[in-house]
Amino acid sequence: MEKWSLMTITVLLALTVRWTVSLGSYSGAGKPPMYGDYEAQRHWQEVTYNLPIRQWYFNTSDNNLLYWGLDYPPLTAYHSFVCAYIAKLINPDWIALHTSRGYESQPHKLFMRTTVFVADLLVYIPAVIVYCFSLKETSTKKKVSSALCILLYPGLILIDHGHFQYPLSLGLALWGVLYLSYDWDLLGSAAFCLALNYKQMELYHSLPFFCYLLGKCFKKGLKGKGLVLLTKIAGTVVVSFAVCWLPFCTDMEQIMQVLRRLFPIDRGLFEDKVANIWCSLSVLIKIKNIISPQTQLKLSFAVTFLSLLPTCIKLTVQPSLRGFKFALVSCALSFFLFSFQVHEKSILLVSIPVCLIINEIPFMATWFLLVSTFSMLPLLLKDGLLLAYAVTTLAFLSVCAASFSIFEKTSAEDLQLKPFSLSLKGYVSWFKSFPKIVRCLFLLSVTLMGVLSLMSAAVHPPQRLPDLFPLSVSVISCLHFLLFLVYFNVVILWDSKNSRSQRKIS
Repeated sequence: MEKWSLMTITVLLALTVRWTVSLGSYSGAGKPPMYGDYEAQRHWQEVTYNLPIRQWYFNTSDNNLLYWGLDYPPLTAYHSFVCAYIAKLINPDWIALHTSRGYESQPHKLFMRTTVFVADLLVYIPAVIVYCFSLKETSTKKKVSSALCILLYPGLILIDHGHFQYPLSLGLALWGVLYLSYDWDLLGSAAFCLALNYKQMELYHSLPFFCYLLGKCFKKGLKGKGLVLLTKIAGTVVVSFAVCWLPFCTDMEQIMQVLRRLFPIDRGLFEDKVANIWCSLSVLIKIKNIISPQTQLKLSFAVTFLSLLPTCIKLTVQPSLRGFKFALVSCALSFFLFSFQVHEKSILLVSIPVCLIINEIPFMATWFLLVSTFSMLPLLLKDGLLLAYAVTTLAFLSVCAASFSIFEKTSAEDLQLKPFSLSLKGYVSWFKSFPKIVRCLFLLSVTLMGVLSLMSAAVHPPQRLPDLFPLSVSVISCLHFLLFLVYFNVVILWDSKNSRSQRKIS
């Protein structure tokens, strides 16, 4: 009974923080002609409600694709339609064709914010609670602490309830992880397919799902139960995609147009100041100017594939739930750092899997989640979310420090690096000072992020270097992420298949 009371308080606190953040500004408020992501979501409601399905992804006189044209998979469009249907009942002006562009009013803001709040309450938050309750060999206090830290992760709160987007794809992916942890492989596959059909960026998580399930089939034997399981999973995937795409399967041109909208290769290697390798390298080498767009695409694909290959091979050969969760982190981070046309918000696709292992490596998980929020600082400042950023980040750090005593969890064993340290043989003695070095690096990192946050908000950059602070945030964050990528790959590749430290979800 006590754990339910504690979890209820945790959920109420998380909801209060979300609603408080939502009372502030949002992306593009009062900034014509394009406004921002808030207007994009509203416009998709306008389009899906007023136009036939066959026109949703096509450029027409009623659907100018240059003005926030739909560029997400069908499930996002269906969700927009449902929201639009409810909006129509409340106030038809909110989704009136053409005349509702840039619509801004307090009642409409309340409605839009409520739709995000409801999505959080119905999909994402229940998945977090069930996941934390399911942690095996973990005390009630730790379960509640894990849930509180995950639900107070500032990056997701600021983007969903401040900037404005929905947590549905991440929530569905989290349900997929949960189902797989219970060996409900078909439900897990279906949940992930829904996540992928809501946002194509869920491709960041696709290889770990694929490799983990394929590894399980190999383990059962592809001439017996493994083949049956593989056939069932393949059938589930086909049916899930068929259901989502059925209205668009009237002809091949419809399908191809949707795919063109989902993967806009013409946009180039990167756009905004994103904390990945290509944007950071462009400070020194103007990649866009010396390499053709097609070569950029091939290069990013090759580097991304090579960076995640070791993890995927390990997961396929030695499938384990613990390895699967760490692979979600490593593969998503590889995609973020090296893939084509990455948005700064895509770091959330790495952060949510990191949240899932916060009880296993609280120090490194907390550090990563702080950096991931910091990496989106230019976007948050643009949306007027400085105060919300500062308060939620400090609150999150305080809760993690109090709940997990993170500064006491910096030994090689606590950081899951014991197998790696033992493999160094003659260099093991170096690890005696490892905890102190890690703590110093963490404090240096946090100080640097704090100073740069203050300077970005309060100091005007030199006229000849207008992008000094956004680029500094991107480069510093990218360096952090590269080190984290090395760390997570070391943990994965040196992890023993039969290690006692593996914790499974019951």
